[in-house]
Amino acid sequence: MRVLVISDIHANYEALEAVLADAGAVDETWCLGDIVGYGPDPNLCVELIRERPNLTCLLGNHDVALLGRMPLSAFNGEARRSLDLQARVLTADNMEFLRSLPDGTLTRGDVTLAHGSPRDPIWEYVLNSLSARLNFDYFDTPFCFVGHTHLQCLFQMDEARNRISMESPRPGEAVTMTPRAIFNPGSVGQPRDRDPRAAYAIFDPTTRTWEPRRVAYDIPAVQARIRELGMPEKHAARIAEGW
Repeated sequence: MRVLVISDIHANYEALEAVLADAGAVDETWCLGDIVGYGPDPNLCVELIRERPNLTCLLGNHDVALLGRMPLSAFNGEARRSLDLQARVLTADNMEFLRSLPDGTLTRGDVTLAHGSPRDPIWEYVLNSLSARLNFDYFDTPFCFVGHTHLQCLFQMDEARNRISMESPRPGEAVTMTPRAIFNPGSVGQPRDRDPRAAYAIFDPTTRTWEPRRVAYDIPAVQARIRELGMPEKHAARIAEGW
């Protein structure tokens, strides 16, 4: 069984298309949220996600803000500007799809899914071993998948040594999953680990393997769209460098 795990698309249609093409045929798609925000094509991205068969999808903080359930003052100026622009163009059908999505955690077999963290599904960043340690008490499954940080990584708990390690597996190499652990597929549309390629993962619940992947896409085309729409220059610049 092959499950496509994606997060933080951020209205980057070219990156999403590249990921779906690179992943090939999958049995299910698990999206950990933030379909909108930052990028130039929120409608195209929501529509592409909506079409996925056997879809499980969560809301991210940008999605929640676009729905008016979180004050835009919680975001920096550039992010607020992008969300304001996207709120004006998102179609009613796509807005209704976002409204239908859960904003908490979900459990799928051995995995708890959250956008930010199991402790705070919308807003908390699991960025280091300390924040990971605090979250292991908030899920009972062997594994947890999170997004939000835009970093492709995993946190492994060694219960015998009472130690949490942070690892960044090499893209394209499958990892044998050992309970208990927190996995992050990275960001499709705006990676922040100095690798500008779109990030995602393939999860096999039968063999318990996790394969982080990266795929190149047409970054200049996305930058041109961002500038054409008058969106913040920062959003165009950063996707070329992965920061």
